[in-house]
Amino acid sequence: MSQNRPKSHQVASRKAVAEKIDDVLAGIRVPDLPYPAGKLSPETTNDWQALLFSCWTEQRNERVTHVLRSVHLDWSVRQINAAYVADRIMDVFLKTSGLHTALALRIARLRFYLAWRMNLEGNLAFSDLLLNWLDSFQEWRGWSDSGGRSSKALLDQLDALVVAVSASFNSGASSAVDAFCSQWQEDSARRNAQTGKLRQRLQETERGAARQRRSDQTSRALIGRALQGRKLPQPVLHFIFDHWQRLLKQAVWDSGINGETCRHGSKLLEWLVWIGDPALSDNDRDRLYHVGEQIGDRLVDVWSRVFEHPLTPNALAGIGAVMMSRLRGETPELTDALPDDHSFPWNPAWLSFEAPPHKEFKPYEEQWFVEGEGAAEQRRFFCAFLEDTAEILWTNGTGVKLGLQPWQAFCQSRDAGSIRPLPALTPFGEVLEETVHVLAVACEKQRKQREKAAEAAKARADALRKENQAAELKRKQQEAERLALLERQRQELEDQRLADEQAEQEQLYTQKTLLAQKQVTAINLGGWILVNAERPESEATRLKLAVRTNASRKLIFVDRLGLNRREFLEDELVLGLVEERIRVLGGAAEFDDTLSRVVGRIRVGRH
Repeated sequence: MSQNRPKSHQVASRKAVAEKIDDVLAGIRVPDLPYPAGKLSPETTNDWQALLFSCWTEQRNERVTHVLRSVHLDWSVRQINAAYVADRIMDVFLKTSGLHTALALRIARLRFYLAWRMNLEGNLAFSDLLLNWLDSFQEWRGWSDSGGRSSKALLDQLDALVVAVSASFNSGASSAVDAFCSQWQEDSARRNAQTGKLRQRLQETERGAARQRRSDQTSRALIGRALQGRKLPQPVLHFIFDHWQRLLKQAVWDSGINGETCRHGSKLLEWLVWIGDPALSDNDRDRLYHVGEQIGDRLVDVWSRVFEHPLTPNALAGIGAVMMSRLRGETPELTDALPDDHSFPWNPAWLSFEAPPHKEFKPYEEQWFVEGEGAAEQRRFFCAFLEDTAEILWTNGTGVKLGLQPWQAFCQSRDAGSIRPLPALTPFGEVLEETVHVLAVACEKQRKQREKAAEAAKARADALRKENQAAELKRKQQEAERLALLERQRQELEDQRLADEQAEQEQLYTQKTLLAQKQVTAINLGGWILVNAERPESEATRLKLAVRTNASRKLIFVDRLGLNRREFLEDELVLGLVEERIRVLGGAAEFDDTLSRVVGRIRVGRH
């Protein structure tokens, strides 16, 4: 199990991206989420810690946003966005992490914890300890929910995570989770060292076992090929199965099937079969005698090449007895060389066995493969290729042997698609980086759209204001024009009225003058006039016409005593009558009536 530590520049990059979370929490708006109608005050914002804690303890696989929708309470914009960001990150992690579905689901439940912490401290929710711990799950890419001891060990550790996160919810701080992550990393380092040693020992053991199997199967194939369809004396069969099979097996182990010792051993096996089967050797007595002389020495010689201890005389006693019987021309009792009950399995393919070239299997070594789909998938590690038997050594994530598989069977399963390479993992840090980057881009786009909309609204408001101002100015201008027109009309009417009054006054003055002239002309000697005093406090003066001179048009008036003589020219007297400073007594009423009728006629004529 290799440990994948994030590089320093990756950590810096992720930290820079994580800082964008604050902008996303404050600025992004997602359709169909239950945002508040207006800005909530801290007093009216509902506390969601107990709700999220409950979801965590129940280990729900539900989205945080779904939980918030279901309770019908008012949540702040930051709470809604924190829930959405946590859901988005964990949803992407579920799809792209490459971990087993059951394991990814357990990790994705941290969405409740992350939403709670992001609402409180923004990007600080993703501490270096937490990110390194989540990235370290790449070590468990080969984990499968097999029910075995190593599988349960990881589930037990994740049960401890439930306790740690619950402690953080209770305390209101992340210290319990940080301590859990730190302890996990320490345990991981020790586990990786143990796994490496276990794999090395397992490979050494399995390579030795594979070589042993090849030696055994090859020796069986040599014996099976030689004995197939033959009937031989029992002593010969005892020697072959009790002694010579062991020699052939060791010879193949030492130098392979093409080694000199193995070739000699195989040749001597054929001689033993030829000697023991009368159907093969009865027709050549001379050769039988010649072989019989040499067979014992040859067997001992080859045996001494392979083993340090000598071949015992008792082992060759049966062969010697059969040989003497055959040389005397006797036919020994024969039995089937290979039993019918298949108690001696053998495969001739081992005689022509060749391991595939390195270029065929080398790309698959130390790679992960998967069988099955979804929660039922099983993952296995191509730990080593055993060239002696062309078998694959499969292990799990902790270096425990899962089994062996022939190379041809693997190729068939691979071509059929029942076993396939495990896709590359996506570390949590990359998921965080890519997801936050996408959300930050969307948030920035929304911000620009809002700015553009605000500018457009401002432009519309300015245009409307200018339009209203223009309309108001036009209205004022029209009102001013209307008022000016009314003023002109009023002035014209006033001018007309004044002109009419002026004409009326002039006409009235003329008529009054004519009437006054008539009245002056009608004054006879002794006729009385009343002259108003020049001062208001003085009384009017009554005067009597004493003299009228037609030549000078002068009239002389005196008072009752003949004193206070006053002279008036006719025009002066007419003007006095017109201006009503002088009245002709006796004719005043007639003058007023006549004047009233004249005025009435003038006004009627004007209208």
